[in-house]
Amino acid sequence: MKYMSLCFISFITLLISSFGMFFLALHYIENDLIYFIEWEVMSLNSSSVIMSLLLDWMSLLFMSNVMLISSLVILYSEDYMSSDLTLNRFIFLVLMFVLSMMFLIISPNLISILLGWDGLGLVSYCLVIYYQNNKSYNAGMLTVLSNRLGDVALLMAIAWMLNFGSWNYIFYMDNLFNKFEFSVIALLVILASMTKSAQIPFSAWLPAAMAAPTPVSALVHSSTLVTAGVYLLIRFSKGIPNWLLMILLVISVLTMFMSGLGANFEYDLSKIIALSTLSQLGLMMSILSLGYNELAFFHLMTHALFKAMLFLCAGLVIYNLNDFQDIRFMGGLSIFMPMTSMCFMISNFALCGMPFMAGYYSKDLILEIVSLMSLNKFMYFMYFFSTGLTVCYSFRLFYYTMWGDFNMISMYKLGESNWMMIYSMLSLSALSVMSGSILNWMIFLTPYLICLPIFMKILPILVSFLGLWFGSILFKFSLSYYFNCFKYYKFLKFFGSMWFMPLISTMSVNQGILNLGFYMIKYIDLGWSEYFGSQNIYYTLMKMSSLNQWFQMNNFKTYLVFFFMILIILNFMM
Repeated sequence: MKYMSLCFISFITLLISSFGMFFLALHYIENDLIYFIEWEVMSLNSSSVIMSLLLDWMSLLFMSNVMLISSLVILYSEDYMSSDLTLNRFIFLVLMFVLSMMFLIISPNLISILLGWDGLGLVSYCLVIYYQNNKSYNAGMLTVLSNRLGDVALLMAIAWMLNFGSWNYIFYMDNLFNKFEFSVIALLVILASMTKSAQIPFSAWLPAAMAAPTPVSALVHSSTLVTAGVYLLIRFSKGIPNWLLMILLVISVLTMFMSGLGANFEYDLSKIIALSTLSQLGLMMSILSLGYNELAFFHLMTHALFKAMLFLCAGLVIYNLNDFQDIRFMGGLSIFMPMTSMCFMISNFALCGMPFMAGYYSKDLILEIVSLMSLNKFMYFMYFFSTGLTVCYSFRLFYYTMWGDFNMISMYKLGESNWMMIYSMLSLSALSVMSGSILNWMIFLTPYLICLPIFMKILPILVSFLGLWFGSILFKFSLSYYFNCFKYYKFLKFFGSMWFMPLISTMSVNQGILNLGFYMIKYIDLGWSEYFGSQNIYYTLMKMSSLNQWFQMNNFKTYLVFFFMILIILNFMM
């Protein structure tokens, strides 16, 4: 009966669906097919409610990718969440998360996109606060409120689309390009995508969302929540004017640089991987803003596979270290956990863009196209410097966790007896090696041939090895050494804290409100209103009740005095 659990049934269902979608995508690519399906849900006189679906090779391939990763994450969760008494509730939440993503992928209509978009935001909040503590509640609130800004932008875009008579935005892409009416919608869609994909200044929620269970993080950071914004912009890309694309390019390149720099100063294992996700999202957004939609989609697909595996490996390390995440106290894990270390390094190599791994096919192509374009020197430098930072923090992560001596106390029982976790990681490691080549042949039917000078051609590999060398020099130190970097503590704190964005996103928004509430409680609720309000009424009523009680003591002299007083008053009135 163990093998017919909800986890196993969900795993089999999603895996079969994933393979079916993949072969259907192959059929659509081979025959150049696009199906636009309209289902009339309800009709009342001349009004009708119609559900629209768009099936093409991109939507089918992305759904296949999401379902494959979700199936392996659910299989992984059966071991990882085995001590959880509400495991079925967790699996249902994950399945709702995947279903919301499916809605978003196949929708050519802003209303049905909003269903998936809001579904992702709501279920992500439920998953981030799954471990019920103050840290999770704060992270969940930051996540849901940041994403709510994007929801508002999408609602405003829906209201503006009423001017065109239909919410099927896909009909208006070619006709309304560079028109003011559609520029407003494009601006709102870009704002919504920036919040969902955590671009500057909405980046603070992505590392905070690591409060969720690790399988959720693997799903969120690879193929569902954060990629929704990139996917929406890929669909809208034909209708976005050039001036908006240039603004998006600057923001995305700065996001890529900021997150790569921050990851080199971070010591939390999960947050380093979260910041690497932010860096790759900036890379996708930047190449998308240069007009290469299919290339952004290609990197989106390859990144989803190796990033999911990186999170699953990190989850097994954290699981074996009894939920300990500080990389300074790890080390030597390659001896105790060889299979996990192998998968961890494969995903790290793919992330760095090492030759012939999945990430190499997309990252190298992106950097060569950037070299081919007429960008200014600042943008060109930022692209390659951010690539070097990626290799630098990846090697730093490897150096702290896998290399050297084991720095933890020896009470933890390290091992790899959780075979469901190992199967999930091995499956994704095979895909991390092969998927780049497979997707390259599938997506680009005509291969790219980019002719560059020899120095510019080898520059991506050169920058990667420079980052590797710099990372190996910078982070070889013992905990007992005197840190000269403390002389520049404020400088390093600025770069290591995502440019103070978490503080700006939290304290700057709620500090004034909280101070106002404190003063209202102190000076109004507990001050004058307390004196003249509830407390004063209480004391007045107490005095009146005491007087009333004195009257009711049946004292003869009191009654006689009041009787004569009443007689005198009546006499005067007569």
